[in-house]
Amino acid sequence: MLARVWSASIVGIDAVKVGVEVDVSGGLPGIVVLGLPDSAVQESKERVKATLKNAGFAFPMRKIVINLTPADLRKEGPCFDLPISMGILAASEQVSADLLGDYIFLGEVSLDGSLRPVAGVLPIAAAAENMGIAGLVVPMDNAQEAAIVQGLDVYGCKNVAEVVDLLNNPGKHKPVKLDVAKDVPPIVQAIADLKDVKGQAHARRALEIAAAGGHNLIFVGPPGSGKTMLARRLPGIMPPLAFAEALEVTRIYSVAGLLKNRGSLVRDRPFRSPHHSASGPSLVGGGGFPRPGEISLSHRGVLFLDELTEFKRDVLEFLRQPLEDGFVTISRTRQSVTFPAQFTLVASTNPCPCGYYGDTIQQCSCSPRQREHYWAKLSGPLMDRIDLQVAVNRLKPAEITQQPTGETSGTLLERVQQARDRATTRFQNELNLLCNAQMQSRHLSKWCKLDDASRSLLEAAINKLGLSARASDRILKVARTIADLAGEEELKVHHVAEAIQYRTIDRMQ
Repeated sequence: MLARVWSASIVGIDAVKVGVEVDVSGGLPGIVVLGLPDSAVQESKERVKATLKNAGFAFPMRKIVINLTPADLRKEGPCFDLPISMGILAASEQVSADLLGDYIFLGEVSLDGSLRPVAGVLPIAAAAENMGIAGLVVPMDNAQEAAIVQGLDVYGCKNVAEVVDLLNNPGKHKPVKLDVAKDVPPIVQAIADLKDVKGQAHARRALEIAAAGGHNLIFVGPPGSGKTMLARRLPGIMPPLAFAEALEVTRIYSVAGLLKNRGSLVRDRPFRSPHHSASGPSLVGGGGFPRPGEISLSHRGVLFLDELTEFKRDVLEFLRQPLEDGFVTISRTRQSVTFPAQFTLVASTNPCPCGYYGDTIQQCSCSPRQREHYWAKLSGPLMDRIDLQVAVNRLKPAEITQQPTGETSGTLLERVQQARDRATTRFQNELNLLCNAQMQSRHLSKWCKLDDASRSLLEAAINKLGLSARASDRILKVARTIADLAGEEELKVHHVAEAIQYRTIDRMQ
């Protein structure tokens, strides 16, 4: 007998409907899986066989052919265990097949019949409506994640027996309902407050501008000047994720299998800090079945690269395309996938190999050639894409011993939110434009018009610093954010002047 069960597979962060066709017929007992299965899918034959026996069902000792369609799409992971189990039971007439076509089945089975959670449930739930599917049957631990998508019937089951009872007696079971506002409280992250930072008024101002406009930022200074401490406080002054943004981020973390410690919905902005030994694929994503890397896991949040010059140059060059485009495309022989990557890059580095070039306390021991070689690790095109380049000096003894006097993160957050609201109003007719850092040339000519004095100042900076056209555009974007923080619509010469001050590295080299 032939039975068909619906499941789904993940390609990038999108879902593809997969048919699981099971044929039980005469012949020598055995199981054959067709349709480009990976090793985890091939192993499901033995898991399913033991699971059904231990759960009290009769496993048909006949020839079983399992075909996963479409045949040219590679299938991976243990999520096909449950649909294969239901297909075998339906083909052997141990479960009603009436509702098999109405639901997508996902889940890994344990040998005792219980269901284990799988990755990628949220993207599948989000795409189920377009697939013409009424609902999902998933492990209980995945039920809340899938139920975030409204208007979809989601059934969470603890074991195979519950799934069989759902199909045989659907009236006994009720779908999982979820009120996101009440049932998914945000997980409180311990984010340090900027009020604890002593001095560093220039760096604090740069953090405020970066948060308000989504601008990339680098801190340059000697060891112990507080570069890392400042960077880790940036998420505390960034506006909370809107629901649509939270869904985007959650889809990425669901595909990556990282939702376990973040709840059903990622409500806080991501903060990722890979080690400087990270490889290119670990940053942009990759693998035989491409998975999101650190830059996609930082989507709508912060990617912090501490000791930037310790990263390999070829690894840093991977950042250029996503910094410009907001996404990364990974191509393989059989498929090409695109992951979102709209993040705020925050980096820190020493000014030279010894770390003390320009320091007022300790003398630098590096030669000009050593410093030149040190900075050569960072290409000009990469640095052009970093809007705010800030020199951070070590605190003076009097500043170290005094009590912190700066504003709290909450106060800065209020100003940042007001600036973001102004930008949101300005961009209300623009698609996928959320902050000033994402503006293109056509937007600059519309919203970053300069008067004669501002234009003359910018031209002088371009001549003196040798700035590229991209770097000058970045100055305009920063100036636009500075004006938003001040509540002003027109760009003034002092807005442009302050923006030019954040080209520290251009002046150092």
